[in-house]
Amino acid sequence: MGHLLSSVALGGSMGLLLVLLTRYLQENTTWAQTLHNEFRHVLGPLCRRDILVVSAASAIGEECLFRGALLQHILQALPGPLGMLLGLIGSALLFSLLHIGPSHRFVPWTLSALVMGLMLGGLLLLTGDLLAPIAVHFTVNLLNLSDIVRRELPHRRTALA
Repeated sequence: MGHLLSSVALGGSMGLLLVLLTRYLQENTTWAQTLHNEFRHVLGPLCRRDILVVSAASAIGEECLFRGALLQHILQALPGPLGMLLGLIGSALLFSLLHIGPSHRFVPWTLSALVMGLMLGGLLLLTGDLLAPIAVHFTVNLLNLSDIVRRELPHRRTALA
């Protein structure tokens, strides 16, 4: 039981750090501001229940598919370091392909999904369970979707553009 709680705590903490990084990038880069506003436009109004359901369904579904099934299958088919490397990279690449947006403005989201996929896969390998990756994914989605729906960011030129 203690291992499961520590996986959830680790995942939730990592999710909060990633959300803080998102806020920093939104304040300091034009591309992150644009991405935030593009998502706001595409998603439209969502109520709290919708945000909760989308966050939970995507976190559980995507982690079960990409880390729980795909990564684990590659590890079983190719045990050892090669299987670990191919599993991490392959599952992260497919995860990022699922996160291709409707225009070129979403490319940073796709690239961040690739990095997230590698991180979430590494977290699965570290903890040995899906709870930490699910907790990261849920925390990031819940807080970022809530922020996207709540506020539009002003367009301004920034130093890290």
